[in-house]
Amino acid sequence: MPDVAAAREVTAARLLKISAGNSYDPDVDIDWSAPQPAGVMYAPERRLSLHGTPLWDSLTSEQRVELSKHEVASIASIGIWFEVLLMRMLLRHVSGMDPRSEHVQYALTEIGDECRHSIMFGRMIEALGAPAYRPAAVHRALGRYLGATAGGIQTFAAALVAEEILDALQREAMADESLQPLVRMVSRIHVVEEARHIKFARDELARQVASAGRTRRLYCQIIVARAAYTVTHTLINPYAYAAVGLDPARTRAVAWANPHFRETLRWAGTRVTTYLQELGLVEGPAQRIWRAAALI
Repeated sequence: MPDVAAAREVTAARLLKISAGNSYDPDVDIDWSAPQPAGVMYAPERRLSLHGTPLWDSLTSEQRVELSKHEVASIASIGIWFEVLLMRMLLRHVSGMDPRSEHVQYALTEIGDECRHSIMFGRMIEALGAPAYRPAAVHRALGRYLGATAGGIQTFAAALVAEEILDALQREAMADESLQPLVRMVSRIHVVEEARHIKFARDELARQVASAGRTRRLYCQIIVARAAYTVTHTLINPYAYAAVGLDPARTRAVAWANPHFRETLRWAGTRVTTYLQELGLVEGPAQRIWRAAALI
């Protein structure tokens, strides 16, 4: 146990130092009043959920740009939901721990980061002139359950799934000079700060798994798989399609049958899925849920 505590402190001390020297203030670092160039995509075409389908081919260039805007707004909206849920789980994780420890202080620092990120995503959605998309009731119910019950493995594994999928999409976006500058800057800030959150979650998850018994691991495999399903199935809200005159329910079915979109999800989830497989969290009955999530 002392070795675990010492390892936690080493990780937290390093991340606290990085946080102190490499953090952003979206109010200062983003020009929210800058115009958004007409005809410029908000996300790479090949990553959009309809790309490669006959329905995509039927859209005008203006509709494609508008769809890209609303898919980005949907992902940002769900990003806020995930981050609020993560903050709840992190608070539960450190509740009762010694506040003098660097592990607790880093967790609280991360919560502060997530607060800023949620505000940043909200301001971006507002700047895009898009609605704030909400997950379906069944997914909100799972979020409430996780927020109230999640222990170490569920907390950090679920956080990694959401963070690393979004991270992959944003790393690509921030480097793509053909995209809207606002999206690229928001992506850059989030990627830089999420890198330390991912490191924190990966290290802590490995420690939690190493100390878990078989029954706990089996339970966590199912819960984490269901969380992964929620992540991929809420990224693109079907009502985003209504923005370009498409039927939400029918278009959602087209998107989920689209091999290009499913490949994008697998690509975005490759790093985290591989890591969770190495830890033994993608095994047995849970694999069926991971397949339904289009991540394996």
